[in-house]
Amino acid sequence: MAPICIKTVLISESVDPRCRAILEENGIRVTEKQNMKKEELIAEIKDYDGLVVRSATKVTADVINAADNLKIIGRAGTGVDNVDVDAATKKGIIVMNTPSGNTISAAELTCALLMSLSRNVPQATMSMKQGNWDRKKFMGAELYGKVLGIVGLGRIGKEVATRMQAFGMRTIGYDPITPPEVSASWGVEQMSLEKLWPQCDYITVHTPLMPSTVGLLNDETFAKCKTGVKVVNCARGGIIDEEALLRALESGQCGGAGLDVFIEEPPKNRSLVNHPNVISCPHLGASTKEAQARCGEDIALQIVDMVNCKNLVGAVNAQVLAGTFSQESQQLIRLGEAVGAVLHSCNASRKPFSHAHIITQGDSMKSCGGYFTSAVLVGLLNHEPGCSANLINVQSLAKESGIAVNQSHCASEEAGVCKVEAVADGRSYKASGSVQGGVPILLELSGSVFRQPVSLTGNLLFLQASADPQLLPSVAGALASEGVRIESFSAPVDHTGDVWYCVGLSSLLQDLNVLKPLVKNVAQLSI
Repeated sequence: MAPICIKTVLISESVDPRCRAILEENGIRVTEKQNMKKEELIAEIKDYDGLVVRSATKVTADVINAADNLKIIGRAGTGVDNVDVDAATKKGIIVMNTPSGNTISAAELTCALLMSLSRNVPQATMSMKQGNWDRKKFMGAELYGKVLGIVGLGRIGKEVATRMQAFGMRTIGYDPITPPEVSASWGVEQMSLEKLWPQCDYITVHTPLMPSTVGLLNDETFAKCKTGVKVVNCARGGIIDEEALLRALESGQCGGAGLDVFIEEPPKNRSLVNHPNVISCPHLGASTKEAQARCGEDIALQIVDMVNCKNLVGAVNAQVLAGTFSQESQQLIRLGEAVGAVLHSCNASRKPFSHAHIITQGDSMKSCGGYFTSAVLVGLLNHEPGCSANLINVQSLAKESGIAVNQSHCASEEAGVCKVEAVADGRSYKASGSVQGGVPILLELSGSVFRQPVSLTGNLLFLQASADPQLLPSVAGALASEGVRIESFSAPVDHTGDVWYCVGLSSLLQDLNVLKPLVKNVAQLSI
């Protein structure tokens, strides 16, 4: 896979000016068009390699399918709720966000809501503005010594924990990914949710919105909490079941809620917003000058780093690319794609492949299994009609095509060698290859070990035939009659039975039929 080329970017929302400046400083042409309707965006997007959005632009499947050149969608903020990630992945488009851009701002707002809940600050402010002086009505409680449950111990959860510890709160938490010893190093004791709920005086959620987190706080979980527990959601609407929260507030099981996000934004049902024990904001978690500047700058830098093969940060659907920026990994990707392409060209039946088994060998290939397997599949599939496979979408395309994929690694004396077997119409095609001097080479093709390894570059002709001294002169004559010169020739070590030969050509043949009377099978490709 060649380095991703981004020449033009459309910014469809207001982002910090540094975003445009950084992109243009790195030779990327930028167009800013805001407040476009869906139809306008569909008409506009076809001309761009990249799209930068915040949260208002809805990048639907219709928009993505209209984007003929699009390679990356950058979200200047956390979360990608407004992007159809599945549709982007299917089309091989990277979806990227800025995971740390608004961390501090979201954490600080969470802390502000926790403090406001403890001391009734917004309610007291409104009372004062109405001319009242109700000291007794707004009796609060100290945060000191209270237990804060943090569900989701990523960047924001960590920052909330360290800040609330300064108020003397005991912080406990739950996260299925962050190791307990890691969260313990910044003062959060991890435990199961079943143990967490009954201990908390306050609960704050900092998880993505996904099937496992929808309605995480519901009637059942509220019943397990302390009476009067206070909850905060500055993450995503829907993590707290809004109807269950309203019932808990009405019954007193929940003593108050701080909400920055809602299932529907803006919420048409105002029951929660109007409740006297609810403090609400219009999704202000990232609404600081610093967060917006950071997100705009971060998304531009991330795009530039990716284009320059330096780093990959924030890609939510292209983890396979994370280890592919070194020279060695690029060479292995070229090897995988080339080996896959050779096997595709040699598939005499032209029937689709049903199985692919990729074996990597030696320490040098130990950590490349994921992207190397994808590279082989790109080679196998990319010559199918209408298929535009790349490392991002090829696994899903292979699954749709019915290809069963197996990958394994073994320590071997043949270090740095890959072996690939692909099956089509019940027939097995095998190849092994490696990288020598930075160039991908073919060592073996379906049992034929080449005396001189085949350089997998240029125009290659593969012939399967029985050993015959007249084969090369006959092939050379047929090629010459078509105006094609032989530039290299690789013969197998063993000449028993039908074996494979490889011929380097000055150009591809217009018609392979001229060779079919001379050989059993013939295939050609350009790499």
